[in-house]
Amino acid sequence: MSRNESHPCSRASSFAPITTNGVGGQIQHSKVSSFVPPANDTSEKFARDRYANKPKVGASELIARYKRGQTNAVSALHQLSQTLAFQLDLKETVTTGNVTTLYFAYCAVIDGVEYKTGMGINKKDAKANAAVLALQDLIPILENQGVGHGGGVGRISGPPPLPVKEPAALEPAPSGMLSHERKKNPLEEQIRNAVKESFAKLLEMCPEFSGCGSTVAAFVTQSTSGYEVVAIGTGSYNTKESITPNGRILNDSHAVVTARRSLLRYLYRHLLLFFSKTTHLQEKSIFQQDEKTKLLSLKSDVTLHLYINQLPKGAAQIPPHMRLSPLSMAAWEVNNQMSLHVTIEGKVFSVFSSTVEQVASKVVSMSSTDKITQWQVLGFQGALLTHFMEPVYVTSILIGDESCSNPRGMEIAVNQRVDGITTKLPMYYCVHRPRITLVGSITSPGWRCAQRALSINWSQGDVSLEVVNGLDGKAIEESPFKSGPAMASRLCKAAMLSRFNLVAKEAQREDLVSATSYREAKMMATPYQEAKSVLKSYLAQQGFGSWVEKPSVSEHFSM
Repeated sequence: MSRNESHPCSRASSFAPITTNGVGGQIQHSKVSSFVPPANDTSEKFARDRYANKPKVGASELIARYKRGQTNAVSALHQLSQTLAFQLDLKETVTTGNVTTLYFAYCAVIDGVEYKTGMGINKKDAKANAAVLALQDLIPILENQGVGHGGGVGRISGPPPLPVKEPAALEPAPSGMLSHERKKNPLEEQIRNAVKESFAKLLEMCPEFSGCGSTVAAFVTQSTSGYEVVAIGTGSYNTKESITPNGRILNDSHAVVTARRSLLRYLYRHLLLFFSKTTHLQEKSIFQQDEKTKLLSLKSDVTLHLYINQLPKGAAQIPPHMRLSPLSMAAWEVNNQMSLHVTIEGKVFSVFSSTVEQVASKVVSMSSTDKITQWQVLGFQGALLTHFMEPVYVTSILIGDESCSNPRGMEIAVNQRVDGITTKLPMYYCVHRPRITLVGSITSPGWRCAQRALSINWSQGDVSLEVVNGLDGKAIEESPFKSGPAMASRLCKAAMLSRFNLVAKEAQREDLVSATSYREAKMMATPYQEAKSVLKSYLAQQGFGSWVEKPSVSEHFSM
């Protein structure tokens, strides 16, 4: 699809039933049948009554008619149920995913087996979408058993055995692919144990903040010397304050965001070690320099891993049986499951939600899932650090969420949504596919959830942790670390710009030192900005929605 081509799943047609034509996953909107059911009759009852006393047509012909668009999904499903003698019901259920919706939800139930949930703005559309989803799974199974290939088979013995969830993979997942089972891998257990031990020590120093431990994220480096936890963050909220032009409010305090900004502080420390020009300090740095480009990269024996104890908010929480193919899905699925999401005061919404348009005065942040997706394409280092280094990616994402039995949603959200983008990106940027696995939790029974609005941050080298109120974006009075009377967090943009200027001076980069504002320094990272623009355009073209940017006024400050 070209960049200027509009996506077929536009909001104007967001609830039209969609079917596949069987060629390359392309779609077409279902044609309207020439029959119009009575106004006081439901579509599935009409289909059941209409075909109850007619001679049964073979299943292969019924499937062919549906594929040609001659039969709508609800009618086709009822016809197949009569021809193949299975019990069918379209049952009202609850909406799927962690997204606020006002839609109706139905699912097809065949001989007691529930199929995927369909949603719509009214019951008729919801039932139609549920029927489409059921047929998407049902037809391939029937065809594999000899129905639908022109063989004239009219029925099969017994109902089609379609499970609600996909079976676990029988073969071990290769590197970069997801693992469905919570198996104990010795190396991954070492990472989990390192995070658990480090976080427990932090809380032992400040037990009064044990209630901040419900949502935890951590970055761990792996080298020949072993595993080291280099950054930790907790939190579940973003600020309710208005955008400020001074860069001293922490807008997003979700755990993975807090941990990532703590990772930036760790990277700045090691940049200072490298540019110190002192041999023994340079040897301690995790960086090495390319003689041709003069850019730094992680030493060859250093890899980075991310641990999270909960699935991040957003598309990672989609049902594990969902397939990623916006061009063969009803638009409501794209909008509410696979789409980009935003968080507003800790609550998550699809970017297609009308709620997003109604809260212009509040700080809106992209969901943690979408930010991880972005970082795995643009690098976790962000724009400022690309002046000195190549993009940094995580090798693996370890999920310690005991309530998660299948991380497929994370795999889809982080990896598959950006399939095909690498060739469009500038040099050094790519889709780096992390290995996504389930591991044990690090949660201790003593870590209560009473302080959910508070966020902890720490990076290797810090003497003490900092505690931030996620709702106002500032450190609290009781925080072990405080940067000053203004209570600005050490993770805020102003603090990052201060570190950037320090490194620019050490690296003797006068061009960067002369930048007049935080935004100017970011925009000077031309390849990064180009890659970011490609990513946002690509996601929009694929039907996942528009990336929501904060007002630029929040970055027009200087030190």
